[in-house]
Amino acid sequence: MLPVDDPIDLSSRAFWSTTAVDRERSFAELRAERPVSWHPPVEDSLMPDPEDKGFWAVTRHADIVEVSRNSEVFLSGHGVLFENVPQELLEASQSFLAMDPPRHTLIRKVVHSAFTPRQVRRIEDSIKASAKDIVSELREAGSGADFVKYCSKELPLRTLADMVGIPESERVQVADAADALVSWGDEEYLAGRNPLEVLVSNQMYLHQVALALAAERRENPGDDLFSALVQAEVEGARLTDPEIAAFFVLLAVAGNDTTRQTTSHGMKALCDFGDQREYLAADFDGRIGLAVEEFVRFASPVMTFRRTAATDYELHGQQIKAGEKVVMFYPSGNWDSEVFDRPDLLNLARDPNPHVGFGGGGRHFCLGAHVARAQLRAIFGELLHQLPDLRVGEPSYVAGNFIHAVRSMPAYW
Repeated sequence: MLPVDDPIDLSSRAFWSTTAVDRERSFAELRAERPVSWHPPVEDSLMPDPEDKGFWAVTRHADIVEVSRNSEVFLSGHGVLFENVPQELLEASQSFLAMDPPRHTLIRKVVHSAFTPRQVRRIEDSIKASAKDIVSELREAGSGADFVKYCSKELPLRTLADMVGIPESERVQVADAADALVSWGDEEYLAGRNPLEVLVSNQMYLHQVALALAAERRENPGDDLFSALVQAEVEGARLTDPEIAAFFVLLAVAGNDTTRQTTSHGMKALCDFGDQREYLAADFDGRIGLAVEEFVRFASPVMTFRRTAATDYELHGQQIKAGEKVVMFYPSGNWDSEVFDRPDLLNLARDPNPHVGFGGGGRHFCLGAHVARAQLRAIFGELLHQLPDLRVGEPSYVAGNFIHAVRSMPAYW
């Protein structure tokens, strides 16, 4: 016998077409009254499954952390996206995000070994230089320019290109393909196209780019991450071509959206909370560390990830059965008033700040968190220095249940 569907339907497209403020009202009710609740299958535009009975929604911070850290019970190998994704696309697009130990452990170790201290320093130097150029170009574009087009989306793109050595001729198309992999649920973006075809064709293109890069770096290794990646070895294991291609897709998507969306939401928040902007500007170097964590909490750029229960498990009084889906709602966890005082306010001095913007901990904690933090430090430093009077208008959002995405946002100064 299935649990009863909750009166708040987190599976509907209508719910995800509302604003973050509207969604938070629903999350607040669930946290207070039904923190682990049952919902019907998501309105699936990819692959409807007649066997899909629904999912458990986890909305409290403490429960999100518990699910995240108990990877023996809550598995990722059946997929981590809200929607049902064809099995053959899972690892090809989600890499070790959609794996469980022991394979996850080994591949993550191999990838991590490529992030040597030297690589990290090189990446950080590149980020600083790119951020300076990007804000200069935004200024040259003139007041009224789209902040997303000229600023938010540029730093992740250039960082990725520098990290792996993407040729100049491919950079724009790689960025467009990464956008497609998180925008296929948006009717405006699709413009009548088949969402599965959009997903598959763009994933195939990214695979082609990755395999060409891998072959070239094996022949002519350079001083970039991809060269380190194709040579990295742990316990006698190296990444295969399919594993390298899948990781490239993950890097293109995950390396894009956390920074891109947090930059947009963070800039809007600085305009809405002028006192916090003044506070940060007064001692940028001393305060940006905590500020970055607050920007990520406030933005919650990744909104959902799911797991599948390996065994029966009781979570916050609800009996979850083996095989049932469990979806974590990160914006809800990041606005949990039992953990965060006045979560609706931007507080750049918030400390401690145990947000779940990079995940709730455990084996799947974001591998690129340090790169995202370096990007956010650099871009906000340049924005406050080069355009101290910058203001942004109202954002236009991309509908969807995965990424809290800003489509466009005018900037004035």
